[in-house]
Amino acid sequence: MSDKNTPSPPETTEAAAPHKEVPVKHIYLVAYPKLIFLYPTFIAAVVAGCFMAFAGMGDAEVANPSRGAEVMSLIFLGILTINLVVLTFDFPRTTSLTLFFFVAMILMGLFVFFKFNPDFLPVVGKVLGALQPYANAHFYFLFAGVLLAFFLAILVAVQFDYWEVRPNELLHHHGMMSDLKRYPAPNLRIDKEINDVFEYMLLRSGRLILHARHETRAIVLDNVLFINAKEKKLTTMLGALQVSVRDDE
Repeated sequence: MSDKNTPSPPETTEAAAPHKEVPVKHIYLVAYPKLIFLYPTFIAAVVAGCFMAFAGMGDAEVANPSRGAEVMSLIFLGILTINLVVLTFDFPRTTSLTLFFFVAMILMGLFVFFKFNPDFLPVVGKVLGALQPYANAHFYFLFAGVLLAFFLAILVAVQFDYWEVRPNELLHHHGMMSDLKRYPAPNLRIDKEINDVFEYMLLRSGRLILHARHETRAIVLDNVLFINAKEKKLTTMLGALQVSVRDDE
């Protein structure tokens, strides 16, 4: 018979165990080309192609397009236009991005309204009535296939040009033969810049500027994905890291 006064051993649970953060041994930094921001257009092309294919809109339908085919084409062209504007211009502040979307939505709404209501303003309706943008499923799938090929080419290309940050050194891997250039990591200074709000919204991307010791030229890495997470890992790895942030939101 057990003694009730005998204290029971303390229960050990996983919550009681202290959580130890695994130290980061290396961080990879990759600068991507701006083409990766065309993924909304890629998605729009796939959706439009599936719509045209499963809705039974083949070549005969394209010869005499219905409103569904025209609306799908207008949506695709609208997304493509906005995507190209984003790649061409920078939107450093949220207000400028909001103003751009507001104007774009008004223009697209007016275009669709006058397109399908030509009698409201006969002059404008006559001009827009002559425009019949449409395409079949093959066009959309081929367009998406071309973008997909570029995306895959980018994924292969970045394997031969990237940066690796270690606690004691900064490495630049480049070239087909894996050429390597070393920089000292202690006293490494990093500037983080978010110059385009839209690009940050799409892929949380931004610019990292690395200032290595004894180097006169700064290392500029554009379009680094998930830049805030990268900055946090860098700060955790290098306790003496000096980070200056310029966030133009």
